[in-house]
Amino acid sequence: MVALFVVLYGAGLASRGTGELRIPAAGTTSFLRAAVFAALALHLGELAGAALARGGPLPRTLALPAALAGAAASAGQIVVLAVVSDLDIPATYGTREGGLLLVMANGLLLAAGCAGTGRPRWALLPLAGVILAEALRAHPEPYSPEWGTALTVVHLTAASLWAGGLCHVLRTMWLRRATPADARALLGRYARGALWPLVVLAATGTLSTLRRLPADVVLTSAYGRVLIAKLVLVAVATALALAARGRLRRGRDAHAAARVELAVLATVVLVSAVLTVVPDPHWLSTR
Repeated sequence: MVALFVVLYGAGLASRGTGELRIPAAGTTSFLRAAVFAALALHLGELAGAALARGGPLPRTLALPAALAGAAASAGQIVVLAVVSDLDIPATYGTREGGLLLVMANGLLLAAGCAGTGRPRWALLPLAGVILAEALRAHPEPYSPEWGTALTVVHLTAASLWAGGLCHVLRTMWLRRATPADARALLGRYARGALWPLVVLAATGTLSTLRRLPADVVLTSAYGRVLIAKLVLVAVATALALAARGRLRRGRDAHAAARVELAVLATVVLVSAVLTVVPDPHWLSTR
C-alpha cells in the first residue's frame, strides 16, 4: 500500500507549493515507469546473479515475466501519452517520446523472447537498447542532452545490477539454505562485486545532480524534493551494504541486513520513477 501511494501520489505531493505546472497522469506514468525499472533490474540482476552462483541450484527465472511486464508497461505509457496529448496511437508513435517508448516495448519483448527460448545472455543487447532509449527519453532538454543521456545509461545500468543482483542472490541463498556456507560464500561474492556499481551509482548520481538541479531550487522544486528523498534512501542502502560487508568479514551472518537493503532499494526504484515524472527544475531558477 505504501509503495502504491508513493508512485501514484508522490509527484503531486512533491509539487505542492512550488508553482510548477501539474503533470497530466503523473501517478499512472510513475507506476508504469517503476514497472519498467523493476523489469530491467530483475532481468539484468538475474544474468549477473547467475554468473556469481557458479553452478548449483538456481531459483525459478523471473526474467521472462519481468520482461513481459516491462513491455506491457512501456506500451501502457504510449497509451497514456496518446490520451494526454489527444493523439491516436499511430500519431503518438511519430512523436519523440512515443517512438522511444515503442523501442523500449519492442526491446523488452525481444529480451523476453531470449529468456523464453533458453538464450538468456542474448537478452543483453535488447536490454541495452531499452536502457539507451529510456536515457534518451529522460533527457530531451536543450542543455547538454548527450551528457545527461550518457550519465543515465551508466546510472540505470549500475542501479539495475545492484538491486536486481541482490534480489537474485537472496533468492538463490534461500534455495541453498541447507548449505549455509555455500549461501554465505555467494553473498560474499556479490558484496565484493557490488562495490563497483555502488561507486558508479554515486558518481553518476552526483554529476547528474550538479548538471540538472540548480542550487537555488533544491527545496522549492518537486525535482529537488524527490531527489533529496532518493539520496537519503540510497545513503541508507549504502550503509546497510557496508554493514553487511563488515559482518561477512567477521564471519557473521549478513542475510538480515541484505534483506533490509533490498527493501530499501525497491523503494529507491519507486522514488526514481517519480523523479522521472516531475518537471525539469531549471525554469524555476531562471524565471
